[in-house]
Amino acid sequence: MSDSLFKGVMPALVTPFRDGAVDEKAFVALVERQIAGGVHGIVPVGTTGETSTLSHDEHRRVVELAVKTAAGRVPVVAGAGSNSTDEAIELVQHAKTIGADAALVVTPYYNRPSQEGLYAHYAAINEAVQLPVLVYNVPGRTSVDISNETLGRLSKLPNIVGIKDATADMTRATVQRQLCGEDWVLLSGDDLTALGYMAHGGHGCISVTANIAPDLCATFYNAAMGGDWQTALYWQDRLFRLHRSLFTDASPAPTKFALSHLGLCAEDARLPIVPASEASRAEVLAGMREAGVI
Repeated sequence: MSDSLFKGVMPALVTPFRDGAVDEKAFVALVERQIAGGVHGIVPVGTTGETSTLSHDEHRRVVELAVKTAAGRVPVVAGAGSNSTDEAIELVQHAKTIGADAALVVTPYYNRPSQEGLYAHYAAINEAVQLPVLVYNVPGRTSVDISNETLGRLSKLPNIVGIKDATADMTRATVQRQLCGEDWVLLSGDDLTALGYMAHGGHGCISVTANIAPDLCATFYNAAMGGDWQTALYWQDRLFRLHRSLFTDASPAPTKFALSHLGLCAEDARLPIVPASEASRAEVLAGMREAGVI
């Protein structure tokens, strides 16, 4: 197990809205609930935090709130990605300025850079800001897949410290351990397959499900980090339906529905995300019951 600051379960936090604006009070309460539940870090304004429909001012404000609320109790990894390198650098600089512990930087989406372009994007960020950066690889959303070989090159840069891997490909953890060295941080971005990823040498998960069940997810990852695979498998089975249910409609609509059902925030999302369908709601509730959340 890595000695890294970045390990265990780190929720990809939703950004709650009320009457069209960020609900700051609800966000602070969500962060406090996560920390009380025993998570190992928090990740504001990633994909699940609807970063693509936040203004830059809102984005920065949410990161500031996360850092202020966490107050050093757990690390804060700020979402700071863009398909414009200059914009990504600005967001990473802001994360550093206000005291985030690292930045999560997604591979540039839509413009589909080459492997050389991907390397140059992260190299420019590495050069511009002295803050640990986690590469976020999610080809299903970005239409680009950063290769293990490119990550091997990036791992030699001082500020590029690891990956959030949402490919569900277990073998990448093994290959990257060999290519990127023992200090490379390996975080899954896929709740359903994170147990397998951990068994292949991963250090943790940036989790959507932890929004709903921080305590249960913390128990799960503590078992996996401790090599207690029997206990980890028990929690995998108990949480599996909930993991799956949160993607039965466009994310984060099902997650926000679950949180609203628990009375933790409104289920409001921003267009083009609409409220979860009735079928999705029914599956979320079934997953919550199976996990023991309700």
